[in-house]
Amino acid sequence: MIFFAVLGLTFREIQLSFSEELEYSILGISVVFFLIALCLLIWQIYRHCTRFPVSQRPADGLLARSGGFQYATQTNDATMEVHYEELSHRLSPGTSYTNLGSSLDLASIADLEEENIQGSLRFSLFYDQLQSRLVVTVLDAQDLAVRDFSHSVDPFVWVRLLWAEREDEEQSSMQCVLEEWQTRLVKKSCSPVFGDQFSCTLAEEEVSKVTVRFEVRDFDKYSRQEILGEARAPLNSLKLSYPLELREELQVPKKDMVGEVLLSLKYMPTSQRLEVGVLKIRTVCHPNKTDRALYGRTSITCNHCKLRHQSTTQKKRWEVTVFNEVLTFVLPDQQIRECTIIVSVYEIQPSKKSSKHLIGHIHIKKGKTSEDEHWKLMMQSLRQPIAKWHSIFI
Repeated sequence: MIFFAVLGLTFREIQLSFSEELEYSILGISVVFFLIALCLLIWQIYRHCTRFPVSQRPADGLLARSGGFQYATQTNDATMEVHYEELSHRLSPGTSYTNLGSSLDLASIADLEEENIQGSLRFSLFYDQLQSRLVVTVLDAQDLAVRDFSHSVDPFVWVRLLWAEREDEEQSSMQCVLEEWQTRLVKKSCSPVFGDQFSCTLAEEEVSKVTVRFEVRDFDKYSRQEILGEARAPLNSLKLSYPLELREELQVPKKDMVGEVLLSLKYMPTSQRLEVGVLKIRTVCHPNKTDRALYGRTSITCNHCKLRHQSTTQKKRWEVTVFNEVLTFVLPDQQIRECTIIVSVYEIQPSKKSSKHLIGHIHIKKGKTSEDEHWKLMMQSLRQPIAKWHSIFI
């Protein structure tokens, strides 16, 4: 200020002289940057507003959505009006987003007690004979159990279509999963309303071989999802020529056998090596899924922490797929004696990228169950491979 006072100048008297062309150029660049920033702002607002799009229009008849497929069937007997939020994802193998149930494994299904299961699930089923499509609608749930530490629950429903080769298959026999879907997540609600609908192509003669399994799960971002209960609907005992609405009490979840794996185990204490041989995998293959391939992923965990993992090569899927591959793990002796071997079987479609789909798990550890008998035989026969068939559950 002293310098300007000495010169007798003011800020208004300080002017920069630019040519008229340069001034218009600077103004044009400023306008372009302003428009770019405005477009980015509008795009972010649009993404935020459409992340959870809400459809409040009623559906006359049945409005079925499966991927990009939509159809409405007019019915004279009943008109279903469902207001629902269109956040239902049709599960395709290898989807890039994180599924709500992706962190759920076989261990979370075990040891659930009857007193921990409460509530009911309402759903509807319909088979469109003209379109040869099965429509499954998850409507709502009531009186779900809450978590002890938070006194709340964030429920969603995982839907599976289980297919057996014969209509009179028992529940303990092998099945395969035709389709999987998950509903939207409803936060902090013991009586959530879903209204999510799913559909798939299904031949009329195969309807009686399908069981629809509904798992009500509690979403937890930082740990395994807890199963609040399940409901099942065998289609061979239902008349689905018109929309059939059911409400079922939730039951203790049961494992479904989806295959078998012939494994060999060998432990060499001197070199502290554990060899897991994936020899054969037997599965039920649906006629429409003959172009698939299989591979096994073996993980070693200790105190719920994953230590090592390896995968077999991919083999074309047959009724019995032969691998004959041995995976070697080098671990300290204490970790080997206390670890858990988890074999996960995946199905892929070679013609599609990112088409990985989990078939089921096997857990082998030091314990007292029939599956854990293999571990005991391995420790009794050191340096010798011991082979045994194990059931794959999901």
